[in-house]
Amino acid sequence: FETNELRNKLFEKFNFKLTKAQTRTIAEIDFDLKTNRPMLRLLQGDVGSGKTAVAATVASSILEGGSQVALMAPTELLAEQHYTTLTDWFRPLGLEVVMLTGRAGTSERKVILQLVEQKSPLLIVGTHALFQKDVVYGSLGLIIVDEQHRFGVEQRLALRQKGSTGEIRPHQLIMTATPIPRTLAMTAYADLDISTI
Repeated sequence: FETNELRNKLFEKFNFKLTKAQTRTIAEIDFDLKTNRPMLRLLQGDVGSGKTAVAATVASSILEGGSQVALMAPTELLAEQHYTTLTDWFRPLGLEVVMLTGRAGTSERKVILQLVEQKSPLLIVGTHALFQKDVVYGSLGLIIVDEQHRFGVEQRLALRQKGSTGEIRPHQLIMTATPIPRTLAMTAYADLDISTI
């Protein structure tokens, strides 16, 4: 990443200091993002361990690079919580945050879909509505999936396909608060690198 200007501003917005575990996890993800293959990483940590702060930090690099970030949550309530938090952190920094769920009215949905179709930095928070047929991403660089086990593998892949253009596929960060023993994780998530907070 050429600069970390947006990330530094985001850190100023946090009303807390990152822990060593969060900082280590961010470094692991940054390393993945700098390779020329799409990242597939599982981020596990207890509720309240700061997974959202880690995800937002990583998202800041993608957004600063001019691409979009989509965060998919399993329920509208969880999507709304993420939307509120990310809006508080990113809007003051001049970045647009939108929410797309099944509850969006026709006219509101149309406006959101037009924004999503543009090739400009945008943070899109939503539910399974993020991979519906009429959703076309302009430049999806990172997909964050919260509580992976609540989605089927097909749903995760459907969102990845939405963001793929030719050979280019978006990075994926999968978050979970459910502790997964390493042996099970390596079997169930064989395609994923694993970070733990």
